[in-house]
Amino acid sequence: MDSESDSLLLDAMLGKLARYLRMCGHDAAYVLDDGVEADDDVLAMARDEDRTLVTRDAQLAGRAADAVLVETKDVEGQLRELRAAGLDLSLTEPARCSTCNGRLEETEGPTPEGVPDPDERRVWRCRSCGQHFWKGSHWDDVAETLAEL
Repeated sequence: MDSESDSLLLDAMLGKLARYLRMCGHDAAYVLDDGVEADDDVLAMARDEDRTLVTRDAQLAGRAADAVLVETKDVEGQLRELRAAGLDLSLTEPARCSTCNGRLEETEGPTPEGVPDPDERRVWRCRSCGQHFWKGSHWDDVAETLAEL
């Protein structure tokens, strides 16, 4: 697995994993974000978007042109399996929205209530859904999880 160029498609069982991969800077689409559930539709999406399918479904993985089968149910185990398959799981500067997979851009203007002031802390905004991100306690929790793999 070439972690620098792969675009990933995660099946319906891997939503939490998608968030971790996005925080590591990976283009990690999640089928339920697009309302896709049927196996044939998942395969078509992977093919049409030239994505590597990441799935817990052995039959689905066998039908895909490019797939990684993860066998564990917990996200830490799934992350270990992907690292063993060659995927880089280092936190990067925020580049992908953990909610929708959109690209992030650093913001300098005023932010909504509850979002840090960009003059005091770096803040990123999703170009697609508008959500704001910063390196706070959740970032630290993910960093700790990744360090323990």
